[in-house]
Amino acid sequence: MTDLPNPKLDDHPPTNTEKDPDNWVSGDDPMTGAQASYLTTLAEEAGEAPPPAELSKAEASKRIDALKAKLALD
Repeated sequence: MTDLPNPKLDDHPPTNTEKDPDNWVSGDDPMTGAQASYLTTLAEEAGEAPPPAELSKAEASKRIDALKAKLALD
């Protein structure tokens, strides 16, 4: 039997949890309700206008990241 690496035992396992929104398969889909709600909350906290309803998932994700950085939430 071959000993296969076990990522659960690795001190620094590889990750795919962060992927550039431009590379998302569903990035062109409309933003989710959760994204819209969170983005609206962040925009209010940052003193910005609410997001347009026609944002894609990828665009919403990028705006969320930008607002979190602006508000120093990361």
